[in-house]
Amino acid sequence: MPTAIAVTSPDLVLPPLDRQTPPAIVQPGPTLEQSLNAMHTLVEQHGYVIALHAASGAGPAVQRLRTVRSVLESDRIAVLGVPLPPLGLALLAQQLRQLSVCDFSPGVLASSARLLAHYIYAGAVLGSVAKLDRVPVPLASHAKSWMPGAQFGVLANPRPQLVRIGQEELPGPEFGSRMLVAAGQPPSDWVTAQLAPAWRVQGVSTVPLPEESVRWWGTGRLVEFAAGLHDVSVLYQLVSSVRRELCHWCGLELIGDRCGFCAAPLPSPSGQPPPAVVRALPRGGT
Repeated sequence: MPTAIAVTSPDLVLPPLDRQTPPAIVQPGPTLEQSLNAMHTLVEQHGYVIALHAASGAGPAVQRLRTVRSVLESDRIAVLGVPLPPLGLALLAQQLRQLSVCDFSPGVLASSARLLAHYIYAGAVLGSVAKLDRVPVPLASHAKSWMPGAQFGVLANPRPQLVRIGQEELPGPEFGSRMLVAAGQPPSDWVTAQLAPAWRVQGVSTVPLPEESVRWWGTGRLVEFAAGLHDVSVLYQLVSSVRRELCHWCGLELIGDRCGFCAAPLPSPSGQPPPAVVRALPRGGT
């Protein structure tokens, strides 16, 4: 059985791209007892579980996940906080689900989350930035957000940026990608009509807006989007191109500078920085 990929909410489970992509599991459950039983079953069936949550989240779901891991005393459960908005987090979970059926070890799969997140372009069209605290907002933009009809394009990842729609452009990926779009209120076609063609995405899919998106972006007047790699062969090539190491603490394989399961940092040679996890894709690569 492949490594299980879990998310904290049903609206973070995207449809599989093919028949080989396993489903995501929603954890934790409604109660601690149900969560313990379900997680124990997952570990028994899959061997390892990777649970994703927003890095800024310290709510009941994340606290329960940590409690479950502590009570089960299991070193086979990774609870990973990722600094992505909700739709970007859902896309990352989908990518890990695609890779879970490949020949990557659980440690490599877990530590690849940071690498893959670097290639996810996640943002939103906002009718107001008055309550946006995830991306730096100039004072002038705060003032303009109170003007009727004002719209802003915001990129939260990989590099935060805010522009006034119609005046500036958001920088997009330089590799082949597909885009997910989730509309709130009021609806806007700027993402599909202008941004997607400008980014030369290879397809657009519309999905429901995650419930957490309104709180994350500070307004219900939004259209959230996320673009990233979708071809499993390219995802596989990206992850497999990074040198693998052994975690000195738990013994699992990893890429980058930190173990995804025990969070132990990779010791670096004296005076040398940890190995980089980012490998640039060729321009126009798909």
